[in-house]
Amino acid sequence: MAKTGKIQIKAFGIERYDEMRAVWENAGLSCKPKGRDSKKEISKQIEASPDLFIGAFDGEKMIGVCIATDDGRRGWINRLAVLPEYRGKGAAKKIVTACEKSLRKRGRKIFCAQIEGKNEKSLALFAAAGYKVHNDIIYVTKRESNEI
Repeated sequence: MAKTGKIQIKAFGIERYDEMRAVWENAGLSCKPKGRDSKKEISKQIEASPDLFIGAFDGEKMIGVCIATDDGRRGWINRLAVLPEYRGKGAAKKIVTACEKSLRKRGRKIFCAQIEGKNEKSLALFAAAGYKVHNDIIYVTKRESNEI
């Protein structure tokens, strides 16, 4: 059950790894625990960019999470998830705003996110935050393993 306290947004460290994974799982976000989402890999990423791991908290409870990345040209908003019982309360919008703020401090002026086409709620969230949908861009990947 969602508490009615004020949602706080802040960076978090590796000590919150299990909570982050639980948010992803409960929100229906896939995870690669043997690859890029392993504790070892996430630990390296947090060490390199501690300001880009943003969480939403109701008291001490992590209720939302996002990993932002900086590719040197653009800022990316990745792995955004909010617990179902907290959706519609503004947590995702606050997380996106915090990610943009952290990325601006790094000199980024372009912010991007990849959203699965069927995820209409995320599309609506980013559209409301001023993001433009580019239907003419095709995403391609090459992976050495299904775990990365």
